[in-house]
Amino acid sequence: MRTGSLIEVAAVLKSLVALSRTKPLSFREKKMLERAKYLLVTELATARNTTAANMETTLVKSLAKARLRMPPTGELVPAGD
Repeated sequence: MRTGSLIEVAAVLKSLVALSRTKPLSFREKKMLERAKYLLVTELATARNTTAANMETTLVKSLAKARLRMPPTGELVPAGD
């Protein structure tokens, strides 16, 4: 995720969502998952000229196609956190 590549951020998100199916995520993993989700949602919402809420719904649907489900977590984490 340090490179800023959306492909790498998406890979991190997918890996953490898949990992959450087998074990509870640690605090650090949850924060990384939220950060990856925030980065993807905000970048894609800007690129597609839509709202973050719409993009988050699209992301959840995309994960569902891969038979993955976002673990229950908090709201989007702002970039500064």
